[in-house]
Amino acid sequence: MKRYRTTVALLAAAVLIPLGGLAATGAAQADSQPTAYVADRATKIDVMGEWAHPDDDTSIIGPCGVWHERYGVKCGVIMVTRGEGGGNSAGTELGPDLGLRRENEDRVAHYRSGTVDIFNLDRIDFFYNQSAPLTQYFWDEQETLRRVTRVIRETQPEVYIGFTPTLAAGHGNHQQAGRLIWEGVLAAADPTMFPEQLKGPHALSTWQVKKVFSGGATAGTGGTTASADCTTGFTPSGLDTVVGVWTGYNSPYKWPAGNVQGQTAGTAKIWQQVADEGRAAYPTQSRVMYKGTSVPACPRFGMTESFVPFQPNSNAAAGRDDAILFGATKPDPGGLPLGTLEYLTFSRFLNVAGEPFQATVHLKSGAGPLKPGKVALTVPDGWTVSAPQRVGWVSASRETTVTFTVTPSATAPVNQNAKVSALYTTDGKTGYTDNLIRIVSPTEGRFQRWGNWQEYDEWLANVAPQATRLGRSAAIQSLGVGQTLAVPVVVHNWSSQPQSGAVSLTLPSNFTVDAPSLPYTNLAAGAETTVTFQVTNTDTSLPAAQNVSIPVTTTYSAPAGSGNESLTLSLVPTTSIAQTPSSPVVDGKADPGEYPGPTLDLGRIWQGASACTGVDDCGVSSTGEGNTAKVSWSDDALYFFIHVRDDYQSYAVTPEECVGHWQADSVEILLDPRGNASQAKMDTANTFKLGIFPFTNDPANRNGNGANGACWSRDADNHQGYSTGPLGTGNAPGVQVASTAQWVGSNETTVPHAYAGGGYDLEVKIPLADLPSAVDPARLGLNITPYDNDDTSAPGTTTLRHIDMSTRLGWSALGSVQSDPYRWGLATLPGYTPPADRPTTPAAPNVSNPNLNGVFSPQTIAQSARNGVPISGRTPVTASNSITIKKATIGKSSVDVDLTSTGSGSAQLYLWTGLIGAIPVYTTSCSPADDPAPDYGLTACAVTDGGTPPWSPDMSGHVVNHAATPITPVSKRVSIPVTPAQRTTLLRDGRLLISYQTPDDKVQAINLNLAK
Repeated sequence: MKRYRTTVALLAAAVLIPLGGLAATGAAQADSQPTAYVADRATKIDVMGEWAHPDDDTSIIGPCGVWHERYGVKCGVIMVTRGEGGGNSAGTELGPDLGLRRENEDRVAHYRSGTVDIFNLDRIDFFYNQSAPLTQYFWDEQETLRRVTRVIRETQPEVYIGFTPTLAAGHGNHQQAGRLIWEGVLAAADPTMFPEQLKGPHALSTWQVKKVFSGGATAGTGGTTASADCTTGFTPSGLDTVVGVWTGYNSPYKWPAGNVQGQTAGTAKIWQQVADEGRAAYPTQSRVMYKGTSVPACPRFGMTESFVPFQPNSNAAAGRDDAILFGATKPDPGGLPLGTLEYLTFSRFLNVAGEPFQATVHLKSGAGPLKPGKVALTVPDGWTVSAPQRVGWVSASRETTVTFTVTPSATAPVNQNAKVSALYTTDGKTGYTDNLIRIVSPTEGRFQRWGNWQEYDEWLANVAPQATRLGRSAAIQSLGVGQTLAVPVVVHNWSSQPQSGAVSLTLPSNFTVDAPSLPYTNLAAGAETTVTFQVTNTDTSLPAAQNVSIPVTTTYSAPAGSGNESLTLSLVPTTSIAQTPSSPVVDGKADPGEYPGPTLDLGRIWQGASACTGVDDCGVSSTGEGNTAKVSWSDDALYFFIHVRDDYQSYAVTPEECVGHWQADSVEILLDPRGNASQAKMDTANTFKLGIFPFTNDPANRNGNGANGACWSRDADNHQGYSTGPLGTGNAPGVQVASTAQWVGSNETTVPHAYAGGGYDLEVKIPLADLPSAVDPARLGLNITPYDNDDTSAPGTTTLRHIDMSTRLGWSALGSVQSDPYRWGLATLPGYTPPADRPTTPAAPNVSNPNLNGVFSPQTIAQSARNGVPISGRTPVTASNSITIKKATIGKSSVDVDLTSTGSGSAQLYLWTGLIGAIPVYTTSCSPADDPAPDYGLTACAVTDGGTPPWSPDMSGHVVNHAATPITPVSKRVSIPVTPAQRTTLLRDGRLLISYQTPDDKVQAINLNLAK
């Protein structure tokens, strides 16, 4: 049982609640402590998911609903951030206020699946990036891992699901969330990691997660979506074991009368319907109410690590909808007792054909000793392995290991993973496990990794080598048109004997190299050397295809052969920015002499191509006659004249909405002052990015840029945030913008939305002093990216929405170019010299909006009080500094709370009414009687349903009032004012939620029932 409870949970009480004899949240208990911590059912999680942002986690809504209802499984989610760094397409909340709203959206999405425990770690959501190192910088890597480890140790999950840790995850936050799965599983089981969690009044125990699904492949053939046990007959195309679950089962939730889908009232929604409705429950993230009818599906998960016996896909039992639970929460069909550990490790992951390595099977009983038996390995055809081995008694107290010698075939294909499996038999019971190794060339030549790619390979080697099964980094680099690039190739000898050979590059047309091949000689076993080529692009203009492939071939001598990989090289445009004799006048016109340099073609699409219909729509032109730009410099400033051709004027933002430029027509100017932000692994945190809205809904000129004039903000850069108006952060002083766009005066589609003149012009001045460091005049990273939004109104409505439905164009138009400075264009500034006192090292990044602290989230407080897991995975308070509530009284005009404390800190007190688990995110005309909570608000009974109910400032009316108070070691009364109507509500359906935070960041949560 659980040894302590960090809560005063849901106390049934009347108006006056005496609490002096109850244990305070997180305070030490006087009764004796068991030796080992075991989570009780209020805290225990069976299947844990972990993701970076709300809405990343929707893949488990349907599966968890099925697992919960059919097999009694309890799912939970570790959410690293609350998504505060994104835009808000449903309101004006930003920063912590947006985090509060997005947390509720996530709870609404999952609530019906039984996943009511979402453990927010309170890490900052800063901006879209593709850098795990940058994410580590902002998240405080070790503190985040500490919190993940505490949540794992406290909730003791058996199965763990989430992102891949590889660069294929895209968003750097996603990559790091994936890494935290692998690192958290290791740390939770390691007594040397965060040992302070394993001792003291709240001592936890180490914990071994049994199965991990993080980055596994799920492709294959067979299986079904039409019936239960939907993975029966499925054959994976890869080597990962795949499990699935059918979402065609009926859920407990019913179709209400009058639903727009025309489903019979009172009949059950299938779990896939529940999942799709939940997936859409994020209006702040440009989601809209789901009004479709779902068909059954079979979500599948690829297993990447298992410490328990399981069923391979060749066995029929692997097709069952509960196969993911085998060996974890349910006994494996092989018969070994639940809790038995069985897994396979290797002396090394990267191996050479024909050279032996060691494979070790690890065994530990889950319940009582297992009788003597044997272990046999199965290897790929043509490989050899030592004979099956006898195994003595296997105990539950210590691990038994059995080691085999495995020799790959001399003709084993290189650059491929291979599977080795083990079968343990004892007393008529069997346990199966497997693992992967990779065959590499005896000598391997790899383009020398840099930046994020280098860092990822180092993480594999030094932190989570078992994740190497998912693949090492890709070979990627960029080159300016017509320029020369050094291409270093690292030659590593993986074999057991010296090697000699040569490295060569196969170049596409319009490229030359200084040497056809470069040799290496007598490279010792395990050693490496580097050869470097000079590659030149001979194009005079940017070709249609910006990405080219350059094969790298490496020969070796013993035995003679060759290996290869391909370098993906992105060609980026180049320009020279001319100086003007006098500074251009920022008036929206390009007067003679102001922009003498070349015209830049912005008419390439890098995202959303299907939404464009030609030059009149998104300004796309193969001849550069659509969207264009010209750039000059003068007097330590850059000047831009940008012409945008567009046929439809988008939603007009208000001054409060002048962030998140992708949610309306806009242009972003991107500047990397040193041209090396990617090399520094900081992505856009070392850059300047200015998003400009050409017009606004601002008739009163609150932004100070003229009635309905342009506004601008910085996003995803060295100092993001508002740049104009009363909300301005001072992050772009001296920037000037002139726009020829005139707002049509309405966000209704019933009026014409054509731009006068078929588009608009922007003229912009950016002082170079605003950039995070001095400009390198020989290498300025530059891009200009127009965003085109058209009719964003919801079906059946006539009002444009503030929502991301953009087509994105650019000078350098490569996918995710907004986050990849190495793929921006390159510019020189002949004649420019930055001031001598301007630093060449960028300032520390400033993301402007902070993240929400969980002590300010009533939903987080209530969860912590209920399940005992400290807020945000932080350390619980101790008896030396905690609070105790003596009584809480609902008076005529206030709620009076008497408390005592053994230390100092701060407390947040929330008066709350109504359900706290999930607050509806959409409006609906369906009758609440036909569609009661928690389903209420997710089904439409009219085409116009799906609006967003008011949220701020009181969480849709649920926060009756809030008080914050400092705490000192004395008795204290806190009085929270209430109106007569609020008093009546609290007496009927009220509670008091309290969080307490100490100066050393320990936390406590209390939930008191105030209702009669």
